[in-house]
Amino acid sequence: MLSPASRRLTYSLAFLYALLGVALFLWPVAMAPVFAWKVTPFMTMTIGGWSLGNAWLAWIIARRWDWRLVYTTLGYLWLFGALELAVVIAFADKLQLQHPIAWLYLGALGVNVLAAFVGVADRIRLRPAVPAIGPPVRSFQRAAGIAFVVFVGFLALFGMAAPEGAIGTNGGIFPEAMSLFTLRSFAAFYLALAVAAAPLLFERRLPSLLHHAFASYGLIVAITAAALVNLRLFDFAERPGGLLYIGAYLVVGIPLLYAFYRLGTGLRAS
Repeated sequence: MLSPASRRLTYSLAFLYALLGVALFLWPVAMAPVFAWKVTPFMTMTIGGWSLGNAWLAWIIARRWDWRLVYTTLGYLWLFGALELAVVIAFADKLQLQHPIAWLYLGALGVNVLAAFVGVADRIRLRPAVPAIGPPVRSFQRAAGIAFVVFVGFLALFGMAAPEGAIGTNGGIFPEAMSLFTLRSFAAFYLALAVAAAPLLFERRLPSLLHHAFASYGLIVAITAAALVNLRLFDFAERPGGLLYIGAYLVVGIPLLYAFYRLGTGLRAS
């Protein structure tokens, strides 16, 4: 596995993202006007959902710390920090840094990127193995993974390329119009999810898939909760694309509960 320093940094990310997520998720109305850039309370709560999900993911990774299980979720965490920081740099002129919550967001990304540098260096130096242990991946499970990567990857690439006001960005799917800064931040999140999950399409054993789903489940729960709390903002009759936003998380999240019950979360299956 990777070095103790990399593990400590992962635990630090769990703490920082939990602190950030609680503030943004529980007090979005207060945090929105003072966040790192111009966002609405719902966007603030959703970013808080990402942060809480990242905190859960980082904590599960650091607790298990078994390369054959965590290599894809670590990849997501490293990519998330690097891509989101790249978005921040690209829109540096839009930053508003008067409040500590903005600095907490930037600080979490900074530690995230540091964890990525240390982790990648460890990966090159230590070359941890990924032994094939556990029951095999079935064809329908691989098909579900392919569908996830293709769908989320499409959202990511669209969000990276779409201009402000493009179809789907002006209240058509997410119920509020997004600035380019927010749109690119959402796209960076989806891109990290898609790229990190791609190696699982070639994974032969089930424990790695189950761990990835379990560690990522906090993202599904927190983002869905933010959407349900703000359900009044959705107009499904006039803008049915909102059903896609909420439905995508439910379609993934509900079957996974059954999978965890039947197959475990990666540890039992191994």
